[in-house]
Amino acid sequence: MKVAAFNGSPRSGGNTETLLWEALRPIEYAGHEVAKFNLNDMDVKPCQDCGGCEGTGICVFRDDMDMISDTIRKSDRVILASPIFFFGLSAQSKTMIDRCQAFWCEKYLLKKPISEGPQGRKGLLILVGGMKKEIGVECGEATAKAFFRTISVPQHETISFLGVDSKGAICEHGTALADVYRAGRRLIGLGEEG
Repeated sequence: MKVAAFNGSPRSGGNTETLLWEALRPIEYAGHEVAKFNLNDMDVKPCQDCGGCEGTGICVFRDDMDMISDTIRKSDRVILASPIFFFGLSAQSKTMIDRCQAFWCEKYLLKKPISEGPQGRKGLLILVGGMKKEIGVECGEATAKAFFRTISVPQHETISFLGVDSKGAICEHGTALADVYRAGRRLIGLGEEG
């Protein structure tokens, strides 16, 4: 099974990255192929809404999104981890998602969705934020759902942690690391424990 994992946090070694790496532990241990992307370190130009992908389903710009798109196309599982900023996903996450407009054109205009393949396609959304109100999770979830459905991931699980702000604070959360570890296991069809 091939897994694409996107870290949408600009903070290296922060709460988002810690959660993502913990979710990946059982997946890598099970021997699945994982492609990890730190979006903050990548050259991904924001979508220019130029319409260049409408007739082809291929973005006209050449940058690191080429590698991301190729990996998304080949993956059976997709994980997106993002901090919640101003009630939504990080700019790094949103920039990558916006560039998936080419996939949207391919699926909805050209009627050529990505094949679900023999494993099916599933997703996992991991969100963490300092605020305690659910609206940030709700808004981030709405954007991520549109992303997942556009890239032919018909179902995903969302796991979120609120009231976690300072770097490393997620490690003091009573269940967070165990929660994402189990979510990683569920993503690849393993039981809760192991």
